Amino acid sequence: MGWIYLLAAGTCEILYAAAMSRTDGFTKLWPSAFCIVFIAASMYLLSIAVRTIPIGTAYAVWVGIGAVGTAAYGIIALGEDRSILRLLCFALILSGIVGLKLLSESRV
Repeated sequence: MGWIYLLAAGTCEILYAAAMSRTDGFTKLWPSAFCIVFIAASMYLLSIAVRTIPIGTAYAVWVGIGAVGTAAYGIIALGEDRSILRLLCFALILSGIVGLKLLSESRV
């Protein structure tokens, strides 16, 4: 169940990171409120996930989900750079997330 909470926490991180540019330095009410809600939800879900997942693994996976997910949002929705080298770097992050998941399962 911890991995489901961790995936939800990472999803919340993507949502707040994607909306952060719309806050204009947290001066716009609704985008700022959206960010704050999803930051809080992300932290809460991460705190539940670490009940059953080691903190180092959970944190690394959480950051990785947020980084890759936010980058995917930037590429798809904002037209950010999609060079092969950049995509390869994100694939390396994703492989690290999968590796950490597999390693944590082998120790259970």
